[in-house]
Amino acid sequence: MADSSPILPGATIGILGSGQLGRMLAIAARTLGYRVHVYSPDADSPAGAVADREVVASYLDLDQVREFARGVDVVTFEFENVPSATSVAAAEVTRVRPDGHVLHVTQQRLREKTFLREGGFPVTPFRAIRSEEDLIQATAALGIPGVLKTASFGYDGKGQQMIRSGDALPEAYAMLRGAEGIYEAFVDFEKEVSVVAARTLDGSFKAFPVFENTHHHHILDVTFAPAAIPGALAREAEELARGILEALKVVGLLTVEMFVTRDGRIVVNELAPRTHNSGHLTIDACVTSQFEQQVRAICGLPLGSTELRSPAAMSNLLGDVWIDAGGVPEWGAALSDPGIRLHLYGKADPRRGRKMGHLTATGETVASAVERVRQARARLVPPPLKPF
Repeated sequence: MADSSPILPGATIGILGSGQLGRMLAIAARTLGYRVHVYSPDADSPAGAVADREVVASYLDLDQVREFARGVDVVTFEFENVPSATSVAAAEVTRVRPDGHVLHVTQQRLREKTFLREGGFPVTPFRAIRSEEDLIQATAALGIPGVLKTASFGYDGKGQQMIRSGDALPEAYAMLRGAEGIYEAFVDFEKEVSVVAARTLDGSFKAFPVFENTHHHHILDVTFAPAAIPGALAREAEELARGILEALKVVGLLTVEMFVTRDGRIVVNELAPRTHNSGHLTIDACVTSQFEQQVRAICGLPLGSTELRSPAAMSNLLGDVWIDAGGVPEWGAALSDPGIRLHLYGKADPRRGRKMGHLTATGETVASAVERVRQARARLVPPPLKPF
């Protein structure tokens, strides 16, 4: 449904997905004066707890999707693994932003990498994998080591494996379990960075400062900004993001994950048509948070300032913290530093590797912000008792 009129505070925003990104998006929307409805198969969800209305139904119950869409003024996403049919059904009734085409491209790695390559954006060489023979030919053409990934439904390192020798090919292919895959040439990278950027219907564009990301077991561990890269490289990363958002005609937010190679080049790794874990520090460190920016973009409001008030860092809080602390983390110890901000997602079941919340800190330097947030997280788990 095409409609360029602004969606003003007092209107209702519909969110497909109800996890922590939806929760923080709903909080930002309500702060701006919008009502929020969320839709997902999960009851008692992080986003549902702060929304005006929570609809619990399958994404493939298209009649329910249309009914949900009738009750809102615009639909957006909190994650990209919503079936394409869902966005199509919603678009029959109301505005969907970003458009379903953006979702279609970014939720499948082969489509995403093909779009980037054909658009002239820097990506690592890749091949589609639909048989073991495809994998043999891909490794012969692109070399080993390399990374084999499932083409769909992968995040936080799920569905991907490093291939280090030809002997590993049969087992690696078997781990796809019949799913379509993608084999990517290995990127000798120095660091991983990301750019969260927004674009409006009239083409206005703003990017947040480049974030630098460190991972542990394929899950984002600590993010800081500004990234420790030369200014020229940061500008190149922003311009790459601008080009990608314009090529996709994004109305909303999109995150571009990138590698910085050891020889100083940028290679685009993945796209996410939404807010991003690495952008959480914007809530406390930027004039406008990534969540407020998404609301502004999809509603046709002027984009907010992305200025970073001071160097900042964020550390993820996984379920491991609860388990290692014996059930209840030492919140008081972490918050004994008055500059630490705690954000919890309202999840009741801590499991290892599950994102339960995050901490943010600012500092006079990036190094001091990172040290501050790491120390606060370490204080959540009491040291083991010394034996007598």
